[in-house]
Amino acid sequence: MDLANKRVLVVGLGRSGVASALFLQAHGAKVTVSDSKPEAQLREEIPVLLDHGIAVETGRHGERTFQNQDLIVVSPGVPIDAQPLVQARALGETVIGEVELAAEFLAGPVVAITGSNGKTTTTTLVGEILAKSGMKTLVGGNIGTPAISLVEKATPETTIVLEVSSFQLETIRTFRPKVAAVLNVTPDHLDRHRTFEAYAAAKARVFENQQEQDFALLNADDPTCVSMAASIKAQVFWFNRKREVDQGAFVRQGTVHLRRDGMEHEVMPVSEIPLKGAHNVENVLAAICTAELMGCRPESIRAAVREFKAVEHRLQYVATVRGVEYYNDSKATNVDATIKALESFPGKIHLILGGKDKGSDYTVLNGLLRERVKFVYTIGAAAEKIQKHIAGATKIVSSGAMDNAVAQATANAQPGDIVLLAPACASFDQFQNYEHRGRVFKELVLALPK
Repeated sequence: MDLANKRVLVVGLGRSGVASALFLQAHGAKVTVSDSKPEAQLREEIPVLLDHGIAVETGRHGERTFQNQDLIVVSPGVPIDAQPLVQARALGETVIGEVELAAEFLAGPVVAITGSNGKTTTTTLVGEILAKSGMKTLVGGNIGTPAISLVEKATPETTIVLEVSSFQLETIRTFRPKVAAVLNVTPDHLDRHRTFEAYAAAKARVFENQQEQDFALLNADDPTCVSMAASIKAQVFWFNRKREVDQGAFVRQGTVHLRRDGMEHEVMPVSEIPLKGAHNVENVLAAICTAELMGCRPESIRAAVREFKAVEHRLQYVATVRGVEYYNDSKATNVDATIKALESFPGKIHLILGGKDKGSDYTVLNGLLRERVKFVYTIGAAAEKIQKHIAGATKIVSSGAMDNAVAQATANAQPGDIVLLAPACASFDQFQNYEHRGRVFKELVLALPK
């Protein structure tokens, strides 16, 4: 892609938007950025862009701004059905996302991992296994470092491991991973995608441009994943912790096995996996299979898994205070992730729920709430909806804010109990992002009297 003197508009000034704008400008494009947020909310981003000669529009998306552009790069936080983008496409303008932009310049093999839950843990683990195996490896995407920021660091020998979201996959055109994995698909982001079918279709696009020499990895225990296999051109592999698979990773009698082209070998005992929860066994199986497909040896895979530490904000142990254990699972931004978190503990749970609703059905939590949860503490904009959905399943405390929830849970908890932040909601009503929410929770816990 030749960017010299091309007129390019970047829509949305999140991390990926800023990174895209700077990359485009450095490669000779005439760049404008547009964000609907007011200037006061973009005080950190604007000076950097202006210093590089990039025109900035804030507070609106001007109709003329979108006209006569050679390329429009949209950030994942901006809906693709936003009216200015709909009009731009109607005029024949090219609209892509930051991951697609990066794909035009990344020369080495790409591993792309998506799913409703487990993306970050699996992506991080794959990166660590590849690095431990001696491969030049860079990790990014939805995990934090924009894919476009990896381009200048990468060589044709570098493997790029990307966490990709449904929002990012909506705007791909040529993006073609050597290995693409869908870990699971459960209802999420329905406020944006409108229907579960549209959400699942966005996830499935990770396989769209793969060819016969590529690899597709799917969860054999997830019906939506299974349904994707029929239309995939790549070689299909599976992972499953409950039963054996013909091609891929599975558990037999407490040991992880990997089967490929009729050959099978043991990788490691499940007991050596250091992460809590059955869902993390699935994440590890996916990572093991991905690493095998990329050429890693079993001994390197086993060593990397054994040394792996839980990713921050993903069922992360924080502290034990007066006999009560506190866990931060702020990344549990949908109901299915909260279910997986609850299934990781036998009971005596004090659960903090709430935030910005994503069109979720919280009634599916009720069985586990009855079985394992002593109290639910609701916070944020979704609190009223959650309380209606879970009424009668367990005791409910309307906390409103995180500090109240931690204080009230601490007051009610007895030695041996668990206080768990697994909110089942987005964070943007009260926090900058889920990391900010998790940090606030941890700070409150660590400040409790010992």
